[in-house]
Amino acid sequence: MKWCRFDNGGKPTYGIVEGSNVVEVAGSPFTRYRRTARLHRLSGLKLLPPVIPPTFYAAGINYPEHVTWAARMRGQEPNLPKKADVGYRANNALIGHNEPIIIPKDATDQVQYEGELVVVIGKQCKNVTEAQALDYVLGYTIGNDVSERTWQRGDRTLWRAKNTDTFKPMGPWIVTGLNPDDLHVKITLSGRVVGEYDVKSAIFGVRHFISEMSKYLTLYPGDMLWMGTDGATENMKDGDVCDIEISGIGVLSNPVRRER
Repeated sequence: MKWCRFDNGGKPTYGIVEGSNVVEVAGSPFTRYRRTARLHRLSGLKLLPPVIPPTFYAAGINYPEHVTWAARMRGQEPNLPKKADVGYRANNALIGHNEPIIIPKDATDQVQYEGELVVVIGKQCKNVTEAQALDYVLGYTIGNDVSERTWQRGDRTLWRAKNTDTFKPMGPWIVTGLNPDDLHVKITLSGRVVGEYDVKSAIFGVRHFISEMSKYLTLYPGDMLWMGTDGATENMKDGDVCDIEISGIGVLSNPVRRER
C-alpha cells in the first residue's frame, strides 16, 4: 500500500495511492481510518511530507564508503562505528516532493545531498528484539539529508548544517510491506547518476537500530529513522534538480535554488 499526504484545500489529508489516483482517507495510517468516496488525480495534488514525526531520528554515519570518504575529506583515517548511534533532526526542515531546496545566501558552495531510506514507525515500540523489529514498522519512504559541509565542520552542533529550512526533503509517499534488505538507492543530480548503493550494505541495519533504540527509547507511531547514505557526495548548485530513487518506493525529486 502507498500512503501519501497532500494539501486538500489548505488541510493536510492522507490518501492511498492507487495507480494515477488517490483515494482520500478520513483518519491516518497511524490511527483508525476509512476510505472515502472522494478520488483525486495524483498529478493534480501538492504532495506534503508523508508524515510529520513526533520524533525525527537519524542514523548518521552508517555506511562504510561514506565514512571512509568523510574521513579522507578531513585528512583522517576512517573509523567505522562500533555501535548504532542515533541523532536527531528538526521538523522545520521537512519539505515534500517537488518543493525547492533553498540554499541560504551565506552558505558556501558545499551544500550536498544525501539520499537515504526512511523508516516510519507504525506501532508503539519498547524493548523489542531484532526478530520483532519490522513488526513495528508501518513502511518506508525516501529522504534527502541535505548538508552544508562547512557549517557541519565548524559549528558545535548540526543546528544549521542539517536543520536549515528545506534541508530535509521527504516523500513522495510511504510504502508498506517492503523488506529493507531488498532495496537499492540511486541518486541523480540534474540527470547525472552520482551515487548508488544497496540498503543492506549498511553497517547496522533497520532491525538492529530499532531493537537497540527501543532498549532506551519508546518509539511511537509516526516516529521516523533516516538510515544514512553511502559513498561520496557532491555539491548542489542553483538550478540543479536532485532525484533520490529507491526501488519499490519511487522517486523523490527536488529543485535547488539559492536564496537571492
